[in-house]
Parts: sequence; C-alpha cells; structure tokens
Amino acid sequence: MRVALVDGGGTNIGSVSYALERLGATSRLTADPGDILAADRVILPGVGAAGAGMRRLRELGLVDVLHQVEAPLLGVCLGMQLLFERSAEDGGVETLGLVPGEVRGIPPRPGVRVPHMGWNSLVDLVEDPLLTGIEEGERAYFVHSYAAPSGASTLAATEHGGRWSAVVRSGRRWGAQFHPERSSALGARFLRNFLHEVEG
Repeated sequence: MRVALVDGGGTNIGSVSYALERLGATSRLTADPGDILAADRVILPGVGAAGAGMRRLRELGLVDVLHQVEAPLLGVCLGMQLLFERSAEDGGVETLGLVPGEVRGIPPRPGVRVPHMGWNSLVDLVEDPLLTGIEEGERAYFVHSYAAPSGASTLAATEHGGRWSAVVRSGRRWGAQFHPERSSALGARFLRNFLHEVEG
C-alpha cells in the first residue's frame, strides 16, 4: 500500500510517519502531485496556523491536487481544519473547502484552558469504518486553539467549553482534530482503520 504524507510543513510529520511504520505501513513524505495522486491513502498532517498552512499548500501548487485526490484522504490536527471551507484563525482564512463548515476559535472562559491540550473523551460516535473498534468515551490526545463546531459531518465530538468535532467525514475525506500518533492504543487503532478498514 502506498501512503502519501503531504509535505505541508507540519511539525508532526515525523511522528505520524513513525506511527504508520509501527503498523507496518511505509509512507512517503512528498509534495509531488504525481506521488499524491497515485497513492492508495493520503494523509495531510499539520501543526501551526491556518494562514501559514494554506500559504504553503498554495506555494507548492497542492490546493487543486488535494481536490483531485480520489483515494481516502485524512487530515490530522491543522490538516483536518484545512479541509473545511474557512478558518477564523489569522483574521479569517479561506481553506480547502473539502468539508462543509467553518473552524472557529475556542472561547476561553473560567475552567476552559486555551489551547486545549491533553487527553479528552470522544463522544457521540457515529458508525463509520474509521471508528471500528473505538468505543464511546475513549480518550485521545488534543492540542488546539481552534476547532470545528459539531455538525452534519461530525463522526465523533469532544467537549471543551463547547461541543467540537473530533472526527469528521465528507465523502472520502476524513479528519481527526486529535493527534492519533500521540493517542496510544486508540490512535494506533484509528490509523490502522484508515489503512485497512476504510474502503480504498
């Protein structure tokens, strides 16, 4: 199986690659459109801000390429946020538009720390191949200040000063707001499902 890791400059690329290796999958870090479009699975990692993330994708000529991907595509952390139509970060950024909706800032208030950092439960799970074997209330590791409100595309939500999307899907595009590569057994199961349970 050919797994393309889109080289969008995210600092979590190495740890995602290592997590895939532990599952027996070899991934290729690439910004080459041919590599991305020929892959059996495509992962868009990302850590940082939406403005810089979209700027890099535009500079590399990958915005149209990601729209052309027919294989299952998974956005991770910022990569998930970039799948949406717009992010409120950096004064408002037009993002990829592959998943309907807008990413918003998590409003800080007493008892609600921003950034949201640490282990949090997945709730309101919807049946999907990507969530095979993952149970309501299991915990994943999050680091983020922006999030997509829970909506029609949400497969799993999490609570932190509101109800936010933890996993989303639109067609053959999925996203995880948490870091599967840092989420222990749940994260390994999640990535294994993306490789083997999601229909290619």
